[in-house]
Amino acid sequence: MQRAEEHLLIRQAADGDRTAAGALVRNYQQSVYSYLLRMSGKPDIAEDIAQEAFVRVLTNLHRFDYRYRFSTRLFTIARRLYMNAMAKHRPAYDSEMVGAWKGDAGTPQAATLDRETGEAHRDGLQQALNQLSIEQREIIILFHQQDWPIALIADHLDMPEGTVKSHLHRGRKRLRQIITTQADLSAMLVEEFA
Repeated sequence: MQRAEEHLLIRQAADGDRTAAGALVRNYQQSVYSYLLRMSGKPDIAEDIAQEAFVRVLTNLHRFDYRYRFSTRLFTIARRLYMNAMAKHRPAYDSEMVGAWKGDAGTPQAATLDRETGEAHRDGLQQALNQLSIEQREIIILFHQQDWPIALIADHLDMPEGTVKSHLHRGRKRLRQIITTQADLSAMLVEEFA
């Protein structure tokens, strides 16, 4: 969404236009939900926090600072809500993190195998992400999943760009180690129980 179009929608939504507010929600809903899903690992938590973030940002549109993007304000609020939720109670992570997986193969068996393989990969990735520090996890998600540039991440997290780059580098290195260890353990278990 172009900045001028975004500013117009913000002004209209601040004046009570529900259609404009709906357009803002539709435009950013999936990216905020995806970000929170990767951060929490739980669809219900991600959905609740995303909804609360939209409520807060839309309720306070009359105070919106037009120097910034709507997404920056929304992600900042979503991040704060997530951190507050984490401080209240540590969620239990499980494998129910991503919705329907659609296989592209023509046979039912191939589709099932593809779906199970994809789910196993997503579960393994989520487990690996959960072992990173919150800073590393968030920076990796914002950089790789949301395609945010380093400068925007640094501004969003109020960190120097060099610190963001260090967290990104160390986080990716740690993620590779965790995934490699998981793969080695899986191979060992397959051999042992085969």
